[in-house]
Amino acid sequence: MSDQQEESFISHLVELRDRLLRSLIAVGVVLAGLCLYPGPGAIYDILAAPLTQALPEGTKMVAIGVITPFMVPLKVTAMVAFVLALPFVLYQAWAFVAPGLYAHEKRLGIPLIVSSSLLFLAGMSFCYFFVFGQVFHFIAGFAPKSITPAPDIEAYLSFVMTMFLAFGIAFEVPVALVVLVKLGVVTVEKLKEWRSYFIVGAFVVAAVVTPPDVVSQLALAIPMCLLYELGILAARFVSKPAPAVDADEAAKMDAEMDAAEESFRKLTEK
Repeated sequence: MSDQQEESFISHLVELRDRLLRSLIAVGVVLAGLCLYPGPGAIYDILAAPLTQALPEGTKMVAIGVITPFMVPLKVTAMVAFVLALPFVLYQAWAFVAPGLYAHEKRLGIPLIVSSSLLFLAGMSFCYFFVFGQVFHFIAGFAPKSITPAPDIEAYLSFVMTMFLAFGIAFEVPVALVVLVKLGVVTVEKLKEWRSYFIVGAFVVAAVVTPPDVVSQLALAIPMCLLYELGILAARFVSKPAPAVDADEAAKMDAEMDAAEESFRKLTEK
């Protein structure tokens, strides 16, 4: 490795370090602000509202661990801080890779950052405001009367983060399709051909990552299918039109193909 290449490699590492530090500082500043107001306890109460509303009257969640009442609300606050700082984090990632891209690829940077952030937040919001209420009421209605539910707050946090991640990633389908079409990996026509396979895959993924109830599975699979159609629609605006073939050139190509086929036929006959 030459000195110039070594210096370039070190400069990229330094820039990567600076971008990561900026992202961590942004998340830390938002986290500090949330800890001051409204506080980790209030944030966890908001997160737990869909479950507590479905529990029998007078029933509360429990904390089994000694430091769980302190650590779980703090983890929830850190998760909220990361989500709020996500646009800035994504911008830092984009700013690091942008110098190696072409001009027409750089133009997609800000739209992709904004759309991916909004879609991820939309997926989490859809999960919180619609899916959680339906799932917890279904579970509460299905449970025997002889059982008094007392969910553990740490198990609830693990469940919530899994669901948020699943719905957030699922809502990124349009962005993924646009990127794949823009990079030339697939075409819009191929995406249309794969529609039926995607629908089957969406229901399989929903059955794996969601609780074993029909409501939550449909709540994930159906939006994924709709977002796939939205991705196809959006991909049409970034796909490159197929180059037109001149009539004379097409006739010349056909003549060459016919001549090649005739030569091959003569060789096989001999």
